Amino acid sequence: MIKRMSRYLGMFGLVLITVIVVAWLTSSDPKLNQASFEKTPLVEGLAPFEHATTLAQFIDEDGRTVTVQVIDYSGETITGIDLAELGGSPNDNPLLAFASISTVQLNAANVDDFPAIKVEISDLLPSGTLGSSHLGTGTNFPEHAEEAGSQSVFNFPKFGKATAARTEVAAKPGVLLDYEVELCIRFDRDIETVMDFDTAVKGLFLCGDFTNRNALVELVDPDNLDSGHGFSDSKSGPDFFPTGPYIVVPKDLASFVSNLRMTTSVNQLARQDARGGEMILDFRQLAEKSLADMSEQRFLFADEFHYLAPYKRIDSNMTLMSGTAEGVIFTPPTRRDLIEGVVHYLAAGGPLSNNTLIESVKQTFISNELNSGHYLQPGDVVEYHSSYLGNINIRVTE
Repeated sequence: MIKRMSRYLGMFGLVLITVIVVAWLTSSDPKLNQASFEKTPLVEGLAPFEHATTLAQFIDEDGRTVTVQVIDYSGETITGIDLAELGGSPNDNPLLAFASISTVQLNAANVDDFPAIKVEISDLLPSGTLGSSHLGTGTNFPEHAEEAGSQSVFNFPKFGKATAARTEVAAKPGVLLDYEVELCIRFDRDIETVMDFDTAVKGLFLCGDFTNRNALVELVDPDNLDSGHGFSDSKSGPDFFPTGPYIVVPKDLASFVSNLRMTTSVNQLARQDARGGEMILDFRQLAEKSLADMSEQRFLFADEFHYLAPYKRIDSNMTLMSGTAEGVIFTPPTRRDLIEGVVHYLAAGGPLSNNTLIESVKQTFISNELNSGHYLQPGDVVEYHSSYLGNINIRVTE
């Protein structure tokens, strides 16, 4: 009887091991999330005068910030008219400079009446706001929410200065560096109410949101992405907020954003393709949601808890981000990661080890992803393009 039971147990163990090995061998190894792409290639251009005003900024020889209205571009050179020629006053905030125009508005009929300036895109200032605290947005595009397993839109503070449209990002050893393309919006004033949003001069620009997926895996609560943990640490850094060359002031924000198209490519291979109209919450709704979440100091960053915004408002030096679309590199742990994580946990002593099962799976997943080479590597070139907001070119360095 005992021999028979031992034989059955042995057979059961052999079958179980076989099943586990087969499950391990047949596990998928996705390199990224597959995105859907429009059939027609994206065509870049400047928004027509009747739909929007396109601005850019640079520092002149005397060290002054000059705001120009962009009227043309060719390759890496833009042509613009200094807003001072139109009666505008100098201001570091391009939207205040635009709002100060008192004499004439440019249009197709009078554009040739003013002296033009040519500026290299590499000499343009970042289109992002001057502050170092911004409002990030998570899972605000349906397909990305699905690939991330999220049921709702959420916000988090993103820390770091905006960088220019021609820039670099460091892929540090041991970091899973991921890309995200987003639409961003800035204001000519502080936003404390939705009424402020409605009356403000609003400028759109293209931006990127690089992510350290290690920090996200290690810190985030997968059952509550809005817990305030993980996103600020994983998305903040000196190179993690590249911004486009233009600040575009639309006449009809909702209509203009709805038709805006943005794409991502890595080494000229398409990765993301989306339009602003796919956003779950539009910018007005995002502002309203953010303003309703300013009272609690619940967002963890660098081992300290922070408010969503330092002054409990959307400051004029802050950026409100749209969130990204489908097609990022990050994918959840595979069956192989889970099996190997359990094996490592048991081999280390199981409950007697210094690690939990969940931590073992996380560490195994990160190690496997680093070894796979799926994520951004030194030498890669990330490009973000848009229909009317210009483009961003980022070289990944060591």
